[in-house]
Amino acid sequence: MFLVLTISSIMILGSFSIPSAMAQVQAGGVELPGDPTWFAGEGLKKGDLFSYSMCHVDYRECVNFEMDMWVKGDIKTGTEDKWLVDVVVYDGNQVIKGNMTVGKLAPEPSGGTENLSVYRGAYKSSIVWLSAFANGYDEGGDKGPKKFSAKSWGKIANIGGEQVVPLAIEKVTVKAGTFDTVVISWKTGGVRSNVWVVDNFPFPVKAHTYTHVSSGIPPTEYQFELLDYKENVTKDPFANVKPPSNVADIKGCPNTDSLNKSIKRPTKNFEYQIHAYYSPDFPVEGCPMKWQINFLSKYHDTEFLNQVQFDLMVVDEKFTLPPLRSVAQDQGYPYLYSPSGLATIDMTVNHEPGIAHFVVYIYGLAPQGIVPSNPIDYLVIDLPITAKSGSSVTSN
Repeated sequence: MFLVLTISSIMILGSFSIPSAMAQVQAGGVELPGDPTWFAGEGLKKGDLFSYSMCHVDYRECVNFEMDMWVKGDIKTGTEDKWLVDVVVYDGNQVIKGNMTVGKLAPEPSGGTENLSVYRGAYKSSIVWLSAFANGYDEGGDKGPKKFSAKSWGKIANIGGEQVVPLAIEKVTVKAGTFDTVVISWKTGGVRSNVWVVDNFPFPVKAHTYTHVSSGIPPTEYQFELLDYKENVTKDPFANVKPPSNVADIKGCPNTDSLNKSIKRPTKNFEYQIHAYYSPDFPVEGCPMKWQINFLSKYHDTEFLNQVQFDLMVVDEKFTLPPLRSVAQDQGYPYLYSPSGLATIDMTVNHEPGIAHFVVYIYGLAPQGIVPSNPIDYLVIDLPITAKSGSSVTSN
């Protein structure tokens, strides 16, 4: 995709020999030549081009997408100089193109195009999450660059004050190449979260972290990997990227902020219980629609199911398959996946006014990539679709 940066130019150790691929060191710091410091955004410059594969739990329960970022140049925001970053996101079969502004002392996003808002949030809470502990502010204490030899980079207050520490030196291989890294780590719910940092490189090259839970298996909070990197890119690398032009016109559409309507029923063969919320109250042709679908045990209606493989479909009156529409196929996936059993779906209604036969179609319970052994079951939800002109079609 992009030319990979010469590995030797971003190795933290140069010709220094690492005694093993995973060299455990004393708790609370690692020893490197020159006792260097690092902060998120270190060395970031005009012309840098990054490609990351990533996910975050707050975006569709960590559905993976690709985020490509090109540092276009400087931009003035008030009295502060920031970076203007052009961005292209590949999310299933969707292509989203826009930009964001990020700080020079802490590369957190402070604005940008509206179509990238959810992706900016994922970027802030993953790739540059360490900027809360290590940034370019030269203030000492909780601010400023951090030494890899430091005993701790700080505490995470919301998980009981767990220490964020430089834990080990590790040689790690990602799609962009093989790097000598320092593992920045903390414990969450009995498991260890890790972020792999390369000195003199702006962003971590890899991460796998977990959400704090009081019981059970902690789900992934965020995960990412550097796919490619190139520097000194002067021509717009996204000039030929053309997002789809079939974007819905949402003028005059009702908002989907409040999930007031709900349906709670067992599936056809009583294998599962479904509690589905939707908005707006009367879905409108050509307008956005939001669903929250809770997948519950058939034995206990307060027990959420995990690792649900499913789809949200629209079928004809005879329930003919393949369906008239599959949201999974719309997004470029064979099925939708909910690790927690609580799924949020945003879609555009493309059914003409009348009764639409929505189907929550459950393939079963299994990790992604594994065929479920549970039986297939489904729930049909019939909803009236309103014409965009305002005339409503209702059922008796």
